[in-house]
Amino acid sequence: MNLKEEIIKLKKELDVTLVAHFYQRDEVFELADITGDSLELAKKVMLTDSKYVVFCGVGFMGESVKVMSPEKTVLMPKIACCAMARMIDEGYFEQNLKKINQAGIPNENILPITYINSSAAVKAKVGQMGGMVCTSSNAYKIIEKGLKSGKKIFFVPDRCLGQNFAKSLNLKSAIVGDGSDLKEADIICYNGFCSVHQLFDVDDIAFYRAKYPGILIVTHPECKPEVCELSDFVGSTSQIIDYVKKLPLDQKVAIGTEYNMIKRLRKENTYVLSSSKPECPTMNETTLQDVYNTLLSIKEGRFDNEISVSEETRKWAYEALNRMFEI
Repeated sequence: MNLKEEIIKLKKELDVTLVAHFYQRDEVFELADITGDSLELAKKVMLTDSKYVVFCGVGFMGESVKVMSPEKTVLMPKIACCAMARMIDEGYFEQNLKKINQAGIPNENILPITYINSSAAVKAKVGQMGGMVCTSSNAYKIIEKGLKSGKKIFFVPDRCLGQNFAKSLNLKSAIVGDGSDLKEADIICYNGFCSVHQLFDVDDIAFYRAKYPGILIVTHPECKPEVCELSDFVGSTSQIIDYVKKLPLDQKVAIGTEYNMIKRLRKENTYVLSSSKPECPTMNETTLQDVYNTLLSIKEGRFDNEISVSEETRKWAYEALNRMFEI
């Protein structure tokens, strides 16, 4: 019996739901019971009856599942860490707040919003300040709702996402620590970024437009503002999938997001908007062997790489998430 067959057998035997993010390598993605984007996965897991969840993705995603489904045992074949999520922790969050305070903006005039790509601890900090979580697909709604409070938005951790949404809403943005005027900004951005989406550049767009007249450029809002500004469509992972699938097959399209998703999306007339391979190293850490080992650990009662979140952190992180759900 090969590894894939062993995994399928153990899944059934143990009543495990195997979950995989869109950016996972093909052999893992193909065996998953649930696939999707980060928050979408956590919501789908809530609807399952399985006690055990094996989550193939990065650490903050496994934490989100645990926050939203505390009764489930959540394990990860690899607790890979999203580089962007690693750029902020509780200490850096507090340090940035102090810098904003030093610019003359007190905490009572700040509403934090954290991108889903952050740890449960950061989400909890945001929740304690009355803030919310957002995703790349609902950030418009969340930011618009937040601005109605009359407070300045402190957006963490992705500066590009904050800048892109500020620009689309005709708002002023600034980045903490880069010398820009924080008091003049509507959205104050933490200085974090996605290393994969930083690979795409305006030169790549110019190259494809020159080589293939009429080509469409599709990018994720984690890309640089100047790249998004020159794109024909900017959207979240799920929105990109929907958009591209509706295009005629003879329509050429260059996509600026993670490589594994692009190559599965559409075989014809589809190009990667980069001269190098935009593959997320942490999303690609999980292998079939890792999945098998995790399932075996459940069978043997070891529960390797089980995700745990303290009740205090879970409470406030859930508050931040729930405020988003209410909107």
